[in-house]
Amino acid sequence: MANTPQAGTRERIVRAASLLMQRQGYEGTGIKQVAQEAKATLGSVYHFFPGGKQAVGVAAVQHADQEFADLLSASLSTEADPAKAIAACARELARHLRESGWTDGCPISATALETTGRVPDIEQAVAQAFQHWRDLVATTLREASFPQNDAHDLAITVISTLEGAELTAQVSKSETPLTVAGEHLARLINSYKG
Repeated sequence: MANTPQAGTRERIVRAASLLMQRQGYEGTGIKQVAQEAKATLGSVYHFFPGGKQAVGVAAVQHADQEFADLLSASLSTEADPAKAIAACARELARHLRESGWTDGCPISATALETTGRVPDIEQAVAQAFQHWRDLVATTLREASFPQNDAHDLAITVISTLEGAELTAQVSKSETPLTVAGEHLARLINSYKG
């Protein structure tokens, strides 16, 4: 199924919508623009997403969730020590942001801010993405013998801090906010070690 033209078209639509929403938010992304960027017809978009823009938006957020989760997982697996892994993750986010010309920050933050309280399906997809990322960090910490409650609380802190640092790095066009945040998160994690 993944190799059929229909599956390829759907995937192109989702990827295009995800990238556009990352850069210009949900409100700034139109269905015609998604179709054009995906090299698909408008009819194809509605064929795969009969729910229109909102359905495309949910799929785009889910795609962005998985892309960021993959990056997060890969970064967290670079080091056995979770403190070093978090610092490495922050450096990797900074590198990706710099290489994008400071345009590709958090894949869902613009959409999250625009849709909260207004578009429940997308709001739910965004909430699930943040939870997914926190779960990945918490699992890494639990596997390193951190107690469940500490792992949970640290995971919330890690994702919240990285989100804020990534936005600050994007606005200032500097890797420093992310690298400094990563170093301080590593110190915080180390302070929980027995």
